[in-house]
Amino acid sequence: MTRSTGAAGPRGDTAKLKRGFGILAVLGVILVVAGLIGLIYTAAATLTTMLLFGWLLLVGGLVGLLHAVQARHTNFFWLGVVVAALNIAAGVVIIKTPEAAAEALTMFAALLFLTGGVFRLVGSLVVRGPQFGWTLVQGAFGLLLGVLVLATWPSSSKYVIGTFFSLSLLFDGLGLIATGYGGRRIVGMVAGK
Repeated sequence: MTRSTGAAGPRGDTAKLKRGFGILAVLGVILVVAGLIGLIYTAAATLTTMLLFGWLLLVGGLVGLLHAVQARHTNFFWLGVVVAALNIAAGVVIIKTPEAAAEALTMFAALLFLTGGVFRLVGSLVVRGPQFGWTLVQGAFGLLLGVLVLATWPSSSKYVIGTFFSLSLLFDGLGLIATGYGGRRIVGMVAGK
């Protein structure tokens, strides 16, 4: 029996594509709302982020340990066990003391901003490439951000991680909304509707 390739097939596929892009847009709206809530309640967002990170490390370590046990006859067995044990230990420490973990991660982020800013500033002044101005501004912004975070550390650790995570959710959500909306428009244009 042959399948009909009439008008019902392409219309059904078009509807599925539109529905899929619509779901992307809805997920984007959910992420935007979560990001906005996180920006309002940054301390709670920081704590939630650290607890989520700790649980991800713990579960990832347990899965890695299970995988290492299943592959115990390979050359990488002990490496897998050590990595899994470190993930489990880090996860437990972060879950037990999320505030201290947030302080450490905030310090690390501030140092990354400082060093990245200094390297971009010096690099832009030495190379003076076609993007000289933008690289100089990026370096100055990174340096300023690092100094601001370090100047108020450890109290800045209550909001820095939550703010970054919430901004990430917000921009990821906006990207999904744009993809969903644009995808639906393109499917509609191609389908002639």
